Amino acid sequence: MPIDFTLTAEQRDLQLSARKFARRVLVEVGPATRHLPTPEARFAATRPFYEEAIRDGFLHRLIPVPLGGGGTGLLDLAVVAEEFQAVDVNVSLTLFATLLGLMPVMLGGSPEQCQRLLAPFLNRSGAPLAAFGFSEPGGSANFAAPAPAEGVRTTARLDGDHWIVNGAKQWVSSATGWGGKGADLISVVCRTDPAAPPDKAISVIVVEGPADGIVMERALESVGHRAHLTPRFKISSVRARKDNIIGGPGAGLQLVEGSFTSTAALVGVFGVALMRAAFEFALNFARTERRGGAVPIIEHQAVGYALADAKTAIEATRALSFRACHALDAQAPGAFELSLQSKIFGSETAVRVITDLMRVVGIDSYDHQLPLAGLLQDALAYPLFDGGNMGVRRRQLHMLLMSPGYDPLTAFAATG
Repeated sequence: MPIDFTLTAEQRDLQLSARKFARRVLVEVGPATRHLPTPEARFAATRPFYEEAIRDGFLHRLIPVPLGGGGTGLLDLAVVAEEFQAVDVNVSLTLFATLLGLMPVMLGGSPEQCQRLLAPFLNRSGAPLAAFGFSEPGGSANFAAPAPAEGVRTTARLDGDHWIVNGAKQWVSSATGWGGKGADLISVVCRTDPAAPPDKAISVIVVEGPADGIVMERALESVGHRAHLTPRFKISSVRARKDNIIGGPGAGLQLVEGSFTSTAALVGVFGVALMRAAFEFALNFARTERRGGAVPIIEHQAVGYALADAKTAIEATRALSFRACHALDAQAPGAFELSLQSKIFGSETAVRVITDLMRVVGIDSYDHQLPLAGLLQDALAYPLFDGGNMGVRRRQLHMLLMSPGYDPLTAFAATG
């Protein structure tokens, strides 16, 4: 297949509809939430905007066609992610975190499980939330490490027709739901056999909420994503149906890795979106501001070169990220490597580029009256979450490079 970076007609329509929705609806999220004093209050205030995204069909459109939705692949998600994140990171991350929460079911669920568990998320009404219950207090970078490491600490034991789940989780988007008693669906990563090695001990069990035993300890007060909920919560003797284990006991390791492979590419797109927003502001600022001089500051070489470098970085990151998404859709060799590179390069480039653009604007960029400081705060999360670049993603890339059969040209051929 020849290399082609153009969107299909359907993807172009999706891009334009997402852009229109973001500029009409998501632009109001900041004014509606930023004055509220607590993470819970800010998150609650996003519900009407999230409901409108559901009503406009964006969740349905991103669930794959074979499972009852309208999605044709990860590139569809990338198109929507860039348009949404460029305007508001909060509601858009709630939407994509719901897709992540559904990912184990979509990857490993039986036909019966998919039909039953996905049904509430295919309706274009309400505000359904799903969460991927992976991260734990104390960190989860070594979740699959064998003894004597702890690995996953959350446990589940079978009691008749139910699993009894106990543990604690944190940094799990929307996990405690709108009312504090749990999202509609939580894919809980847990240990179902305390004596087995990780590849046989770790499982994913779906908890359907609200559920007795989901207890919020606190909503984390994050630096950025101020209206997005990332709670620390306990799972205390929570009961889940016996047939809510996805892929069978011991399938959790593969489901976790499969779920986070695709999201890595999307984080690169998130970085593109924030850089895009920062660049558009800085470009307009440079074209119109003289800062006491005789000409707009864009006419100064240092400013023009900084803007040129920023725009080049944006285009390079978008090309890599979209290429990774396309390779994952095609299940091409090298897709995993490209996805890791998208996450690492896109997230770290976003932090650097936004910081550079703040230098173009000067000290006024440090004031929240302008958008750049908030964009930087949001961007700081991207090297850290969804598998931290230092603790997880570079290690995965390192292991790939060390594998005996590694071919450094595989990624080059992944989308050709």
